[in-house]
Amino acid sequence: MENGGTGEVDRKANWQAPRRPEWLAALNAEGENLDLQAVVPLDEQSLLAAAREGTGLSDFGEGYWREPFAILCRDLNDSAELNLMGRLMARSDVLIWLQNRLQVAELLKRHPEIQDQEIARPLFIVGLPRSGTSILFEVLSQDPAFGVPQTWEAMFPTPPPQAETYTTDPRIERAHNLVTQWNRVVPEFATMHEMGGRIPAECGMLMANSFISDHIVSLQQGLEYAAWYASADLTPAYEYHRTLLQILQWKNPRQHWLLKAPAHQNYLDVLLKVYPDARIIQTHRDPIKCMASATNMMGCLYYMRSDKAFDADAFEDFMQGEATARRLEHVMQQRHSGVVPAQNICDSRYQDLMQSPLSCVEHIYAHFDMPLTDMARDRMQGYLAAKPKGKFGAHRYAINDAEKAERKFFQNYQRAYQVPDEA
Repeated sequence: MENGGTGEVDRKANWQAPRRPEWLAALNAEGENLDLQAVVPLDEQSLLAAAREGTGLSDFGEGYWREPFAILCRDLNDSAELNLMGRLMARSDVLIWLQNRLQVAELLKRHPEIQDQEIARPLFIVGLPRSGTSILFEVLSQDPAFGVPQTWEAMFPTPPPQAETYTTDPRIERAHNLVTQWNRVVPEFATMHEMGGRIPAECGMLMANSFISDHIVSLQQGLEYAAWYASADLTPAYEYHRTLLQILQWKNPRQHWLLKAPAHQNYLDVLLKVYPDARIIQTHRDPIKCMASATNMMGCLYYMRSDKAFDADAFEDFMQGEATARRLEHVMQQRHSGVVPAQNICDSRYQDLMQSPLSCVEHIYAHFDMPLTDMARDRMQGYLAAKPKGKFGAHRYAINDAEKAERKFFQNYQRAYQVPDEA
């Protein structure tokens, strides 16, 4: 389906919701008989009071987060149209973020020296969603020289993880149960993205604690928050991201952080302002393929919490050809102008990673003059051998002729990085 003669493909309208599990359909049906706003309150005062009561603390830190928090609360009660399960999941998320803020502020008062921790030459993986960022993240994380924020510590960063109990921390199980809940609510999601307490976490999960994050946008179709986020200054979010990394490495040192989020690609100038010595890997894949896959994933994420028709505008850059092309060419311009210095960024093509993973890794290490040890190489090979493609089922999505016609928007990008057609 095309969008009103503009030549754009309306991928949202093409998306088909999967069948809900019977238990969830029954639960949400029962919720229709309830006063959901009273039963599962998502207003500011209720959430703030619950967070204070749960921690015994009252200082949430700097006040920049108040505006997006208030906007998010309005959306959760209005435009997001959350069902019973959606409200339960949303309240759990927001309380975790608020409690984290309280605990972080208290920790920094007691131990201000944490903010003297050096974050040396972090390595960030960026690129279009579904362009191979996750598998590259997982492969590189096998190198012991890298510290990777695991899901459990990204969700619950305080108290700071301890080296002695890092693999046995009780927060691992709690985080695992919460994130795998996504698979129980929409089983198809397991074919798109592996979830688990020890899985490497995207930066959006850390940045959600600032209430300025694409992770928040991806969880519910909130019209006001999405519009606010599209023009927000992300500097406070990146600065809070750095603070959380300092906390995570304080009692469990990491040599260099390995980090990942597709959304970083939109904010490379801000990223480099906060992390001037950052090393960046930009992944490249046929954008037509990426957009189709990303739309399917976003539809499932929103469907976890609402029956509202898939009509989110916040991720247009991932779903429409011309907008996606502008985004990619913006990065090209930043690289050409020196805003992103050549020595700070390395390219990684999806097909190279699929055809010869270790050669792809060697190229990255050579670009940044990093040693690739025999131990790291062996661990990467072992990881790949143990995780065949499609381990959790096939992620299927169709690409029609109208979508293929959008290729005209990507000629400059595909030529510049020699990205082959997949569709």
